[in-house]
Amino acid sequence: MASIFTKIINGEIPCYKVAETDKFLAFLDINPNSKGHTLCIPKQEVDKILDLDEETYNGLMSFSRRVGIAIEKAIPCKRVGITVIGLEVPHAHVHLIPLHTMEDARFIQKKTLTAEEFQDVVSAIQANL
Repeated sequence: MASIFTKIINGEIPCYKVAETDKFLAFLDINPNSKGHTLCIPKQEVDKILDLDEETYNGLMSFSRRVGIAIEKAIPCKRVGITVIGLEVPHAHVHLIPLHTMEDARFIQKKTLTAEEFQDVVSAIQANL
């Protein structure tokens, strides 16, 4: 069965798309640790990031770096944290989280944004890509 991320890739579920290539997609986490929390995924559905072939893995990291740099320019923060947890969805993904404190990296305090706030974040990040 297709993961929720594959359904997002296929347009079956909407997302706040930040960036896209033929192989990768970046979109805002709808349950963010902080404003600007973005997920970067390969379009190829592979459960574990270390199971990606080397070219796809390196491509995902390069794509994530590009998106992370744009987030740093768009969202005031001390830095953008990068983490791979991978337990919540069986599809390899990278979390890019604007960090203000270490608490932002803990996945226990979530932010609530309106649809307009999500779209403003998308626009700000895209303007810096």
